[in-house]
Amino acid sequence: MDFGSRIIGIIRTFETVDLVQTCRALAEGGVNVLEITLNSPGALAAITAVKLELGNAIQIGAGTVLSREDAQRAIDAGAQFVVTPTFQKETIHYCVSRRATIISGAMTPTEIYQTHSEGADYVKLFPAGGLGIEFIKAVLGPLPMVRIVPTGGVSIENISDFLKICPAVGVASNLAVPALMADSKWDELTALASKFVAAATE
Repeated sequence: MDFGSRIIGIIRTFETVDLVQTCRALAEGGVNVLEITLNSPGALAAITAVKLELGNAIQIGAGTVLSREDAQRAIDAGAQFVVTPTFQKETIHYCVSRRATIISGAMTPTEIYQTHSEGADYVKLFPAGGLGIEFIKAVLGPLPMVRIVPTGGVSIENISDFLKICPAVGVASNLAVPALMADSKWDELTALASKFVAAATE
């Protein structure tokens, strides 16, 4: 999977917002790998619409996938990658069978190794902010083959540190700010995305 700017923009909202325009605004700022969580209103329809309207300019995925059935619905809707918050053996196997990239959640070293061993392309470490960079370094000592994507607590201030040892990071409300989406402040979202992209390359 090509992570582009190495940032996965995670879009989560509990109210109805223009998810397509949110994706467009973030992509214009340079964040072209976008995840819409399935607990956002209209998530599946938005995934389909984003893929149709933005095409190859972005990669669109589904987050907060809690089951194999969730993964099936997401992939059928057009999701190119699937993200789970927890270790889910059946979901991993299903995504592999559909040739969809699977970024599967884990927290402990045991979960991280299990997730990798079952075939996940990447391991989503959540919550990364609380665990910290030193935790990731310690895990990668005995498990250097694991590709960890820290998520939760990633900010403009620490993103470059995470990216020194990880292929990509997931950024949620620090990037796709709920208030900006709700108020349709697309220019501000684009500007914030640009700041994250710049910080990622420092």
